[in-house]
Amino acid sequence: MIVTLKAKLFNTEEKQRLLSNILSLGVLQGANYLLPLLTLPYLVRVLGPEYFGLLAFVGATIAYLSLITDYGFNLSATRQISIHRNNQARISDIFCSVMIIKVALMLVSFLLMALLVFSVETFRQYWQVYFVTFGAVIGQVLFPVWFFQGMEKMKYITYLNLMSKTFFTLSVFIFVQEKTDYIWVPILTSTGYIAAGIGSLYIIKKEFFIDFKWQNWQLIKYQLIDGWHVFFSSIAISLYTVTTIFIVGLFVNSMAVGYFSAADKIIQALKGLYTPVSQAIYPLIGKKMHENRLEGLAFVRKVMCIVGSVMFFVSLIVFFYAEQIVGLLLGEQYMQSVVLLKIMAFLPFVICISNFLGVQFMLNIGLKKEFSVIVLLMAIFGMLNSVFFISIFKEGGAAFALLITEILVTVLFLIIVRKRWKDVG
Repeated sequence: MIVTLKAKLFNTEEKQRLLSNILSLGVLQGANYLLPLLTLPYLVRVLGPEYFGLLAFVGATIAYLSLITDYGFNLSATRQISIHRNNQARISDIFCSVMIIKVALMLVSFLLMALLVFSVETFRQYWQVYFVTFGAVIGQVLFPVWFFQGMEKMKYITYLNLMSKTFFTLSVFIFVQEKTDYIWVPILTSTGYIAAGIGSLYIIKKEFFIDFKWQNWQLIKYQLIDGWHVFFSSIAISLYTVTTIFIVGLFVNSMAVGYFSAADKIIQALKGLYTPVSQAIYPLIGKKMHENRLEGLAFVRKVMCIVGSVMFFVSLIVFFYAEQIVGLLLGEQYMQSVVLLKIMAFLPFVICISNFLGVQFMLNIGLKKEFSVIVLLMAIFGMLNSVFFISIFKEGGAAFALLITEILVTVLFLIIVRKRWKDVG
């Protein structure tokens, strides 16, 4: 019976490839979120809320620089590679153009970081941590995940990330023995990212026969324009996501950042449960929309219902068992994170629905402008919302502000989608 059911569900090459990609990305997300989650109970206890909060604050700052180098290629370039995957010359031009832009943006990001670190005393005090943590940005630039996603060859990035994260996980228990060893956390993280990046470039050259070639300005300009809306949206979204930790650090202290970021780590790990599906279907939806819009819409609707139901169930579990989860993963000194985890418990579900409505539907259907406008408005609202609630309720206000903003984003996406779904469907 199981064999018969499997044959019916995966009876085409496309379905088999999709399953393979989802499984590969599932392992990848496990490496990205679950393996670090294994070190979380150890690190929060060894480093304590203060130093754990410091690393979270530095990480939030560096995350802005990662957004600059990502630019939006994780979606725009992925879609292009997916559409032209059978055209060797075209994917080579796309790859080289995107990498030229990313390296240029990385250099700009480094200069911005250096200017910030040596201009502001709060940052200058721990300048070594910022420079070491920047290695993760270098690794992300070298690792073109968007290329492998577009080619639907996720197994390669899965192997590389699994080795990288395994190295980090094992090394943490060896090198981080007390609070003063906190610098080893960003050192090990950056080393893993850079090693994986170098390995990915080797695979691209060997398996896909792509050599680096300088591209003319017209091709580079096209990539900049094509990725602009996603880049703009990513920067805007960061104003009420990444900035939240940043604002807590500015308005409260490193201890509060530690409590909030510890709870947020758990939420991020849970969000990683649906990310493999989201990443695997995005290039497929883009291809389906390009060939048959009705088929693409039906596919989005079906997957959203299935994944959304699973994430709602996960959020319920987190809400009702938040105290036990915090006790198990974080320990007694982080019991203040219990309330924060309860407040943010339904974020995985809300953001999952938001992703399907905004990214999978609106971007693939050509509603880039509407997507960007909503995200910008909510970014401004979210940042003001965070400042207001954090100044009054500290880290608790941060969790509440984040939940409110994500719900409003999802509602606005839903309003646009309901209006346009009938038109295109």
